[in-house]
Order: sequence, then C-alpha cells, then structure tokens
Amino acid sequence: MQQNKYDDPHFFTEYSKMPRSVHGLNAAGEWSAFKAHMPELKDKKVLDLGCGYGWHCQFAAEHGARLVIGIDLSAKMLEKARLLTSAQNVDYQQTAIEDYVADTASVDVIISSLALHYIQDIQPVFAKAASLLTAQGELYYSVEHPIFTARAQQDWYYDAEQQPMHWPVDHYFEQGKRETHFLDAKVVKYHRTIETHITALLTAGFEITAVIEPTPPAEMVASFGWQNELRRPMMLIIKAKKKS
Repeated sequence: MQQNKYDDPHFFTEYSKMPRSVHGLNAAGEWSAFKAHMPELKDKKVLDLGCGYGWHCQFAAEHGARLVIGIDLSAKMLEKARLLTSAQNVDYQQTAIEDYVADTASVDVIISSLALHYIQDIQPVFAKAASLLTAQGELYYSVEHPIFTARAQQDWYYDAEQQPMHWPVDHYFEQGKRETHFLDAKVVKYHRTIETHITALLTAGFEITAVIEPTPPAEMVASFGWQNELRRPMMLIIKAKKKS
C-alpha cells in the first residue's frame, strides 16, 4: 500500500518546521555533495520522483532545464511546491512514483531525494526509469543509508546520561519493511542493502557512475550541532547512466 503521511495535518506541520523545509536545500546536510555530482541540467527534460516542496525542481529550472516535472503523492507537498516555485517551466503532478506514466525515452535526467526508501519494490521503479530515459540518460538519487535503516529504531545506543555511545547495526541482511518513528508518527520505510541498490540498477540496464556517502559541511556541523552526523552514514547517493 502506498503511504501518504505528508497529507496528515499534524505530520505535515511538524515536517514544515524542519530546517530543510524552512531554509531549503542549503539547510540539507547532504545537499553540498548532491549538488557537486548533479548531472548536466541545461536544456534537459528533468523528472523529480517524490519532489516534496519542489526544491530540486526549482534548482533544475534555475540551472537551465528545458522542462521539469515534479511528481509527489502528497497534495499538501505539491500545494507548497507550487507556492514556492516561480519558474514557468515546472509542472507538478500528483501521482505515486510507482504509478507515473510517460512516453518511452521522453526524459533526459531523473532525480529523487529521500523518497525511494518509501518504495516497497525498487526493481520496477528502476526498470521504469530506464524506459523513460533517453539514451545515456541519467538517474540520480539519494536515500537513507542502509546502515541507518537496518534497525527500525534508527537511533543511537545511549549511556546512563543519555549520551550517544554508538550506532548499532543489526538485521542488516533482513531486507524489507521497517516501522519507525519520525516526527512523532509511525512511518513505514523499506530497508535494502547497498548490494541490492547496485544489483537492481545493473539489472535495469544502468551503469553506476558514482556512489557517495555524504557528510554535512563543517560549517553546518558547527551551526546545527551535528557532530554526531560524522560518526555514521545517514545518506546514500547513487548516480547511474542508462546504457546505450
């Protein structure tokens, strides 16, 4: 079943308070790394899977994309994205990633930010991406790192003074559903290994061009008190190109 927590009023309100919601991409710890490896966008048709507030769609439009399509299951997310977007060549559509339909070889670049770990079966999504992309088209996405998603608790192990001692990794090879808590709500995510990500991409006809485990810039670590974010990976970024 497709999950749409972001249309829950309380959940959406809490999400809107997050730094990345208030300040945009510059408040996202992984953004500097994601931006550094971004595919060429000028004159490209770009599709954003799970576009949320539309930050990446706006970035693509500002950097010369010919047309940008942002899809999201959440009406509230898309309403916010339309309010924030001034570019005239961005089209927002309400649909699940699994249900999106478009012509074969109609997109040059597909991006996705922190959405694919909500997808139960990733292989059909990668197969669809390969079908939608033009020859040598690129798929570029971030997800929560498998070390972060392995345990449903997604939290540190604390000492008696509630100071984080270490990040436990367990059940890593038991892939599948994880019920975790995020913004005071129960959220379903899907854990898969790094091997599964790469194998699924290769099976769909991609070649891997970059695998990135980003850390936030030093100034963000100091500003937001994110020193613990340097102790374990939270995000995984993969860049892949469709084979000719």
